[in-house]
Amino acid sequence: MFTGIIESVGSIQQLQPLQGDCRVQVATGKLDLSDVKLGDSIAVNGVCLTVIELQGHSFWADVSGETLRCTTFNDFKTGQKVNLEKALMPTTRMGGHLVSGHVDGLGEVIEIKQAARSVFFKIKADMSIAKYIAAKGSITVDGTSLTVNAVNDCEFELNIIPQTLAETIFNTYNVGMFVNLEVDLLARYLERLLTMGKIEGKEKVSTLTESMLREHGFIRN
Repeated sequence: MFTGIIESVGSIQQLQPLQGDCRVQVATGKLDLSDVKLGDSIAVNGVCLTVIELQGHSFWADVSGETLRCTTFNDFKTGQKVNLEKALMPTTRMGGHLVSGHVDGLGEVIEIKQAARSVFFKIKADMSIAKYIAAKGSITVDGTSLTVNAVNDCEFELNIIPQTLAETIFNTYNVGMFVNLEVDLLARYLERLLTMGKIEGKEKVSTLTESMLREHGFIRN
């Protein structure tokens, strides 16, 4: 698990295609690897990868064919900058929100403009994941935990403050590029609870309803 608070901007050092999947070497920049061991997890642009080799200020990881298919890893180039975060520990401050490192889909950057000292971004998501994105809710973009300003159908808006621009790869984004999206874990589990289907051939009706959630303050008008 991760928090979505980026610890370092690194870069892709090597990409080695291997019979349908890939092995990648990531230079970690200022990320402290002194407490990292083989088998540990590091999120690279929001994708949870397992460290298989440590080499100076870099690490190697295997990227499965499924990950290549579902994320922007398939388009990565040597030298490309990436967001990095080590897996959280029990003592980690929860500055963002709980992030699994399992990308739900891709989003397309469709608008970028200055907004005072911040930068406004509009991103279009696929309908299959857009339904989980809510105004003032949490979204992970390339591993960065962010608050959604507004939602219009499949498009959502973000304001990126100077600190986030300086410490992530948001300052490298251009209109038309694609980013990794992970929706809030709670949204996925709530949907499952509200739409429970047949279990062992019998219709099971969940006691968790929209009216109950509204009554207890989880949904507001």
